[in-house]
Amino acid sequence: MGVVSHELEFTSPLPPTKIFKALILHSDNLIPKLMPQAIKSIEVIEGDGGPGSIKKITFAEGSHFKYVKHRVDGIDKENLSFSYSLIEGDALSDKLEKISNEVKFEPSADGGTICKNVSKYYTIGEFEIKEEDIKAGKERAMGMFKAVEAYLLANPDAYSV
Repeated sequence: MGVVSHELEFTSPLPPTKIFKALILHSDNLIPKLMPQAIKSIEVIEGDGGPGSIKKITFAEGSHFKYVKHRVDGIDKENLSFSYSLIEGDALSDKLEKISNEVKFEPSADGGTICKNVSKYYTIGEFEIKEEDIKAGKERAMGMFKAVEAYLLANPDAYSV
């Protein structure tokens, strides 16, 4: 088994608490509403949504994938950080054991957010993950982030702290 790490950092004009609340704490309801063409549903199938819980994300019809399950590894509401691992689903195929992600939302000098994400891909056997596969996954994640950001910019009272 090998481990490949990938870091991604991007910014938003929105405050970190607002993005964290919408994208992390309320994603189960918000994401399927904002992206019905991509995400059919997100449901907690084990636990209470906190650490150790298992969530099933069912993709919309016509997607490359049917579903993934992820385990919530940690959530820190004070420090605005969230960690989770993709542990099951056709997105992992038979080449990846899991994909672990750590996401942190930090305030920027202009009142916005710096989002830092570290992903670790745990490969099975001698499989080597391609950079373009990592890039494709990150582009999907950025699409979700940008959809939530656009919603929050268009609805300034939503998820206010």
